[in-house]
Amino acid sequence: MQNARDHLRLRVGPRTPFRTHPGDAAGRRPPHGLGSRIFAEIGDGAAFADGSRLASYAGLAPVARQSGSSLRGESRSRRGNHRLKNAMFLAAFASLRDPASRAFYDRKRAEGKKHNAAVICLARRRCDVILAMLRQRAPYRYRAPRQMPVAA
Repeated sequence: MQNARDHLRLRVGPRTPFRTHPGDAAGRRPPHGLGSRIFAEIGDGAAFADGSRLASYAGLAPVARQSGSSLRGESRSRRGNHRLKNAMFLAAFASLRDPASRAFYDRKRAEGKKHNAAVICLARRRCDVILAMLRQRAPYRYRAPRQMPVAA
C-alpha cells in the first residue's frame, strides 16, 4: 500500500494547499462539510457567468414543461449536477437559522409554496450569494432582510 501511495505522489507532484486556491476567501481554513462539496463541484466559479447559470448547472432553476401547444408552467428540473443540487438543498435547509434566509423562506411559504419548493427557491437564491463570495473572495456577511409585501 505504501508503494502505491509513493508512486501516486510521484505522478501527481506536490499538492497545492487549499489556502492558495483561488476560491479560498482571505486565507481562511479550507471549507468543511457541505461547503467542501459545493466548492469541489463549482471550483472558483469562473465557469459561470452569473448565479442563474450556476443554478441551471445545479438543476435548481425552474423549467417550463411543454409539449406542442400544452404548457404546464414551471416545475423543478430533473437535470443538472445531482451532487451539487443535494448539497445546495441541504445547505439551504441548514441556513433557515439565518434570519435573512428564514424571512425569504417564510415569504415563499406565504406565497403558497410547499416546504420543499420553498427550500429549492432558497437554494436557487443562495447560488447568487455563493458565486459572489467566490468572485470577491469574501466571507458571508449578514444583512438584515428588507420587509417585502406578501403576495395575495
